[in-house]
Amino acid sequence: MLFYADLHIHSKYSRATSKNCNLEELAIWAQKKGLSVISTGDFTHPAWFEEIKEKLIPAGNGVFRLRPDIEKNILKSNSPVYFILSVEISTIYKKGEKTRKVHHVVFSPDIDSAQNFRQKLAAIGNINSDGRPILGLDSRNLLETVLESGEGSYIIPAHIWTPWFSVLGSKSGFDSIDECYEDLAEHIFAVETGLSSDPEMNWHVSSLDKYRLVSNSDAHSPSKLAREATVFDTEPDYFSMMNALKTGNGYVGTVEFFPEEGKYHDDGHRKCNICLTPSETKKLNGICPVCGKPLTIGVANRVYELSDRKGDVTPPPTAGKVISLVPLPEILSEIMQVGPSSKSVTAEYENLINKLGPELSILTSVPVEEIEKVHSPILAEGISRLRKGQVIRQSGYDGEYGIIKLFNEDEIVKKKLR
Repeated sequence: MLFYADLHIHSKYSRATSKNCNLEELAIWAQKKGLSVISTGDFTHPAWFEEIKEKLIPAGNGVFRLRPDIEKNILKSNSPVYFILSVEISTIYKKGEKTRKVHHVVFSPDIDSAQNFRQKLAAIGNINSDGRPILGLDSRNLLETVLESGEGSYIIPAHIWTPWFSVLGSKSGFDSIDECYEDLAEHIFAVETGLSSDPEMNWHVSSLDKYRLVSNSDAHSPSKLAREATVFDTEPDYFSMMNALKTGNGYVGTVEFFPEEGKYHDDGHRKCNICLTPSETKKLNGICPVCGKPLTIGVANRVYELSDRKGDVTPPPTAGKVISLVPLPEILSEIMQVGPSSKSVTAEYENLINKLGPELSILTSVPVEEIEKVHSPILAEGISRLRKGQVIRQSGYDGEYGIIKLFNEDEIVKKKLR
């Protein structure tokens, strides 16, 4: 059973999250995107945990679904959307004379385990103010708390290369997963690559070979689901997916952003409008040529720093299939030359998924002839180019998203005139 999963999202109780980010909206958008399994996010937050218990029911083997009376009123397909209990935890602490800032995604297989974990965290710090609680807890000790909360609970280190809050980031991390989780590191079996890196970049670091690479949207609003996703060929349940990540049996691969689109791919200073490649940064000794302050070192630079394989690399045995995509609203936005959240793009998006099926299917498998018939030759050509990896890349840096395009500006004008 081949399906897409997005296991790192946030609820309406996380900072900078859409107020409409409730369980119903998450399920609606998961279906629009073509996701079979998503995470609840934020289960440590008291109000969100109560909403989870009120609206979701166990569906067997560690997954949940909306109550039938809710589900029948909002989902267009008979195929359910399954939820897994998850929460992102931010740990900030001193270790080895350095301040460490690491984000982790925690998973629990049932309400009791989640409740045990919540109670343990509540005794340590504040879990009431934010869906992603910030704790002064060593990452190793957080992992221990997760393991003690219930059998089958586990951690995936989040967006491991992000400069500010990650295991391996340039500003806040360690130089290896083992260094971070110490004697409990053997319980880490997967890591999240983040929007600003892709598997091929991670293959340059041999110490990551033993981990399954996963990708998720890290979405703060339902419409941003499936920017990235992990692909499984198992039953869509908690324990089958966990086993796939541990053993590789049933793990297929990932759907990726082009890493240049991630907002920390290259080095730079957003305020100074400076974006630099690692080689350019090296020539400047890491100093911004505009303000004279240290540059924010991005993911590409940090990966290169820790890499022990240069040039072309052979995928390790743990590697899966990699599919790089651009979200459909961004493609429509480029073609229509209006914002991706505009009413006209939204209308075209809804028309396409109503006629052709979920977004991920449109981007990966719907015949381009069908896309042309339903929409236009220019969209069909754009998606054809996307599937071949023929994209124009402008890297993100220092919190600024990059831009991926499928056409040159003059191409769009000419094609529209045909």
